[in-house]
Amino acid sequence: MSGNNSTFSVIGSDVTIKGDVSATVDLHVDGKVEGDITCASLVQGESSEIQGSVKAETARFSGKIVGSIDARELVILRSAHVEGDVHYDTLTIEQGAAVDGRLSHKGPSSAKSVPAAKPGTGNTGKSDDDDGEARLTLAG
Repeated sequence: MSGNNSTFSVIGSDVTIKGDVSATVDLHVDGKVEGDITCASLVQGESSEIQGSVKAETARFSGKIVGSIDARELVILRSAHVEGDVHYDTLTIEQGAAVDGRLSHKGPSSAKSVPAAKPGTGNTGKSDDDDGEARLTLAG
């Protein structure tokens, strides 16, 4: 079934994995992973916890993540709590999400990091660059 993008794997809510996870397909995590995750696309459930770095083309987080994140397209939902540095091409953060780390656009012309937005401060976490490359969206 290689080359079939409709295939995905699920780590159920009753599963705890201690070790690194590598998948060539999409991955849905509802359980707990204590290790690094590398996959094509990652969806994390609300009650899920990941302790380790995450590398994916696309990722959608709604649980707890303790570790760095590297994703081309990243969505952090309001129920998510991220503790670690975030590297992205496009980023959407729902209001109410918590990010404790540095946000860094990984585009070729961007070499600076932007501090994470703090709730209630009016800081959107956007850089002052108007070159049209970095994409940060704060969703309501």
